[in-house]
Parts: sequence; C-alpha cells; structure tokens
Amino acid sequence: MSVSPSSGDYREELRNEKREEREKRRADRLAEYTKYMDSLVLSRNFQFNPQTMQQQPAGSMRVISNPNFSLSLWDATVDICLPYIKGYTPPYRYVILNYTLPSVNNLLIEQTHEGWSVSFNTSLYSAQTYTFTLEIFSNEGGANLTISSPWYNAVQYSGTISALY
Repeated sequence: MSVSPSSGDYREELRNEKREEREKRRADRLAEYTKYMDSLVLSRNFQFNPQTMQQQPAGSMRVISNPNFSLSLWDATVDICLPYIKGYTPPYRYVILNYTLPSVNNLLIEQTHEGWSVSFNTSLYSAQTYTFTLEIFSNEGGANLTISSPWYNAVQYSGTISALY
C-alpha cells in the first residue's frame, strides 16, 4: 500500500522532515558557534564587553551602555577600561579602571563544563592585588567577570565575548 501525496500521512512526513532538517541546521550552527568561541579563548585574542555590573553580594544592578568599556586580552597583555565601585562603607565611589598591563600574574585559562575560566592577578600599579575571574559560556557567547580585592566588595559584570581585530 503506497501513500499518495494527497493523504495526511504524506504531509505529516514532509512536515516532520522539514522540522528535522531545521533542528539539524540549528544544532550545526550551535556547534559551529561553540567551536568559534573555543578558538577565540585559545587564541588569547578576545574582548569582554560588559552589559551590566553589580557590587556583590547584593548591590543594585547597573546597565552599562557605553561601548567603550571593555576588558581585552591578547596573548599576555590585558587592556582594561571598566567602571568599578570602590569604598569600604557607603557611600561608595564609582571610578574607571583604565590600564594597559603588559603582563599579569598567574594567568590561567581552564576549560570548564560550560566553557572556559580565565583568571589572573594584578596590582593595577597600586599596593593591593586585584583578582580578575572571567567565566565564559561557549555555547551562549556570554560571560561573567568578577573583580575582587581584599579591601573592597567584589564587583561582577555580565556581558559578551567578541574577537579582537
């Protein structure tokens, strides 16, 4: 018994085939994007673009709309231009971290189950040490950056990763 093109079973088969093709194309695009993100991190040639910032543990969330704020890594050089919250107690001060660091201490790039973890320490030309921890989610292209120091509350940023050209 053959299925004629006018029967409902044939149309359902075509609909399912198209659905399966669409699902395969989406899965292929997601896998290709994950591979692209992994290659960016391994090349040590990428930029973190923050979209929000929040002082930990429960500060107010601030939206960052200035496209000039970023943290860039190329090889072992780090270029930082980020808003930051300083202060021991309220009222806190908002400052801009604006540094180019030719080298950083303890640069560590590790693969995690969700993507990558990039961390390093630097003094930012001061007496205290700042620890930068960047969690990169390879399949989403998103990332969280946490800057912590022994003197101030940690500040966490959420944003995206992009290539440096």
